[in-house]
Amino acid sequence: MKKLVILCLVGLFTSSCATLFTGSKDSITFNSDPSGATVYLNGIELCKTPCRVPVKRELGDTDVEISLDGYQTRMITLDKEFNVVSILNLGNLLGWGIDAVTGSVMKYDRKQYNIELKQDKSVSSYFETSHEVRVDTENETIEIYVIQ
Repeated sequence: MKKLVILCLVGLFTSSCATLFTGSKDSITFNSDPSGATVYLNGIELCKTPCRVPVKRELGDTDVEISLDGYQTRMITLDKEFNVVSILNLGNLLGWGIDAVTGSVMKYDRKQYNIELKQDKSVSSYFETSHEVRVDTENETIEIYVIQ
């Protein structure tokens, strides 16, 4: 009887249902039009579109940046929802705590994002005009001439 009680207590205090059953990451697919855009999470490059990557769950907002030369950079916040498996923790505060720390209390709602990138007019208009760049290494100057 004593071993059964100890086993139940150990199970109770070491369980964190959402972390055990659903993990702490979700695979998210990123597509962009045009493709080849770089996807950043917290300033770290994840991949180039189209791609599918595991993204660690977090309690707070998860912001992703999609960037491609000549196009406006897009920032999106990944959609989340409550992970119902967390309810299996019942009154186990330690389990709730572990699920909160690992981010498993929440899960990513959408598993695919299709991002349309708009051309950056300031960059494209610069290249559409005639220009000349002169570098003077002796005087350490750079001169840029734009002819419209």
